[in-house]
Amino acid sequence: MKTKFSKTFLFIGALLTIVMLASCKNKEPSLAKIFVRSNSNQLMKEARVIIIGDVTSDPETFAYVDTLFTNSSGFVTFDLTDYYTTNGEKENPVAYFDVIAKKETKTGYGRVRCRVHVTSVETVFLPE
Repeated sequence: MKTKFSKTFLFIGALLTIVMLASCKNKEPSLAKIFVRSNSNQLMKEARVIIIGDVTSDPETFAYVDTLFTNSSGFVTFDLTDYYTTNGEKENPVAYFDVIAKKETKTGYGRVRCRVHVTSVETVFLPE
């Protein structure tokens, strides 16, 4: 009887350990949220936003380019989870991206520093 209780207790303990170790994995997405504003501080909808991996940065950022348009609230969210999965999130937890925002004839520039499993936020202003 005592042996059966010990084996059951040991099994439950091992199961709990496995569940706790599996739950420690960070499941937060890696996002870059870019706001586009005019010089008068108005959010700009339907602006084209391009992010480009800065391959000359230290630490090195791998080649990456993506383009999206801002929503009706004047921002765009780039999901960089695939970037970190492909390039090794443990070896390369930080990446730098140049940001180009365009609306009609106006162009604004910025730079965003992104970390794995974190939402990074940057604002780009378009000149008048």
